[in-house]
Amino acid sequence: MRSFAITASLLLAGCASAPAGVATTPPPPAPAPAPAPAEVAKPPVALQYLYGSPEAAAAVRATNARIADYGVWRIRERPKDSVVLAPGATMDAPAFEPCGDKPFAAVFDADETLIWNLGPMRHFAEKGTAFDPKVWDQWEKSGAGKAIAMPGTVQMVNALRAAGITVIANTNRSAVNAKGSEDTLRAAGLGEFRHGETLFLMGDDASGSSKDGRRATIASKYCVIILGGDQLGDFSQQFNVRDLPAATRMALATGPAASALWDKGWFLFPNPVYGPWERLAWDDAFPSDKQWEPK
Repeated sequence: MRSFAITASLLLAGCASAPAGVATTPPPPAPAPAPAPAEVAKPPVALQYLYGSPEAAAAVRATNARIADYGVWRIRERPKDSVVLAPGATMDAPAFEPCGDKPFAAVFDADETLIWNLGPMRHFAEKGTAFDPKVWDQWEKSGAGKAIAMPGTVQMVNALRAAGITVIANTNRSAVNAKGSEDTLRAAGLGEFRHGETLFLMGDDASGSSKDGRRATIASKYCVIILGGDQLGDFSQQFNVRDLPAATRMALATGPAASALWDKGWFLFPNPVYGPWERLAWDDAFPSDKQWEPK
């Protein structure tokens, strides 16, 4: 090591004292400055709003407060019918499952209704990937402690239970991963949900992603006074009929029958992140007769 140091010193000395006019090897160019780290991309606007904004937190908390107040008020006078549509009923000709003397229940979707799925939503956004069923399957199995209760949800669920109303989750999570979903809801502070009793999952019947069959099963045992969800399919599958025109879907959701139920048994949570409305075309969202162009 020492001889290398001496040799290097002599070479440097020789370069420094070279006679005038004698060419020397130019020093290597200075390394280019390291590029500044790229700015970390922000989450998509919909995720910023739903998961991070006080505006969404306030809206969700207000919805949960309305649900709790409505449930406590509704059971004071036993309703004749539940808010679950009877088999064969339509929004044009609504009819509901009778209550009789069944115990009261409130039925909720799970994802983006009782809990926010922060883990996979961030993963999909950061990776720039679409929804991946394999990733979601892992999330259902191992997401306990990583999903959080939505603002005001714990208080709402506790208030309903204290009033004697059974809280039930009806979700399109997989029945194969029932334990993972039970663990996730418990870890989020929402108490115990038991598969087949207070937790109903896709695969519990032959209806696939339609929740109508599971709703009917629940309504056969309970007087359901509250339905809560973030998609219209959480209230009736007729909103999700394949190839249903956007205008027809809008008319069903805003017509007299549905309007009589919103915030009066049916409670919808904001979710700008995902849903059937993602298929809307320009003219569905912006009617052509309202088109405007600056001159």
